Amino acid sequence: MPGYAWTVITYLIGSIPAALLAGRWLQGIDLRDHGSGNLGATNVYRTLGLEAAIVVFSFDLIKGALPVILFPKWTAGTWPYWGMVYGVAAIVGHVRPIYLRGKGGGKGVATASGVVLALTPSPMLLCTVLWVIVCWLTRYVSLASVSAAVALPIAVAIWYGPSSPLVDAMLLVALLVIWTHRGNLRRLREGVEPHIGGRREA
Repeated sequence: MPGYAWTVITYLIGSIPAALLAGRWLQGIDLRDHGSGNLGATNVYRTLGLEAAIVVFSFDLIKGALPVILFPKWTAGTWPYWGMVYGVAAIVGHVRPIYLRGKGGGKGVATASGVVLALTPSPMLLCTVLWVIVCWLTRYVSLASVSAAVALPIAVAIWYGPSSPLVDAMLLVALLVIWTHRGNLRRLREGVEPHIGGRREA
C-alpha cells in the first residue's frame, strides 16, 4: 500500500478520542464540558481518576507508536522517512480529530510520546526523566510537557548528530506540542494554571 494511504489511516487512528469515550463509558459525561475541557489524560485524571487516566494515556501512546513501528514495513517503496510522516499524522489526528470535526482534541503529549518512543527511545527516556523532575518540582503538567518538548530535538541532535533527519522530525513534534500548550503558557504567566492536584495558584 502506498505511503499516503497509510498516512490517512494513521491520521484516522490518531483521531480516536479515547478520553471522550472514557468519559461517556465510565460516567456518561462529555469531558469537553468538564474540568479543563481538554480530551487528554490530565483532564481524565482530574475528572475520572487515576486508573482511567492511565488507560487513556496508554491508548493514546499506543496509537502514536504502533503506526510508526508497523506501517513502514507494509509501505510500498523504499523511502526511509515514512515512519516520521506517520508519527506526525498520528499527533495531528489526536489534536485535530476528524471524528470531532477537527476540533476539541487533546494536546498531543501522550501520542507524541508514543511516536518519539518508537523513533528515538533513548532521547525519549531522557525527556521523560526531565518531565518527571519538572512536574515534581513545580506540580505543573503543562510546564513539564513543554520543557520536555523543548529538550527533545536537542537530545536527539546530541544522540544521533545534528545532521540526522530525526532532528527535524522531533523539532516539528516539539513545535506541535508547544503550540497546543499556548493557552497553558499564557495561564502560567498569569499565575492561574492548575497544579497537578487540580488547585489554581493565586
